[in-house]
Amino acid sequence: MNEAGDPLDRVFTALADGTRRAVMRQLLDDGPTTASALAEGLPMTRQAVVKHLQALSHAGLVDAQREGREVHYRATPKPMGDAVAWMLRTGAQWDRRLERLRRQLSQRTG
Repeated sequence: MNEAGDPLDRVFTALADGTRRAVMRQLLDDGPTTASALAEGLPMTRQAVVKHLQALSHAGLVDAQREGREVHYRATPKPMGDAVAWMLRTGAQWDRRLERLRRQLSQRTG
């Protein structure tokens, strides 16, 4: 499925970037804040941070709320939880496959 249609693809695409992971980490650790405050801790401009926040927002990982003249961004981690659940299911499937392979190899050599 294409990136635009699959929510998991959007999450993985957004989190593939190290800067966006750093932004998410900061929002999850420190709570809602502005793009300007986020930019203070990153080696980039506020405008660059806003572009990263837009990508995170497109994935459903960040929500923006206007408070007066400022926009505060907060993490919305449910899509990340959905991605983790997918990884756990996929990992469990591979664990079962590898266990079957191990048993087959054990039977052939034992």
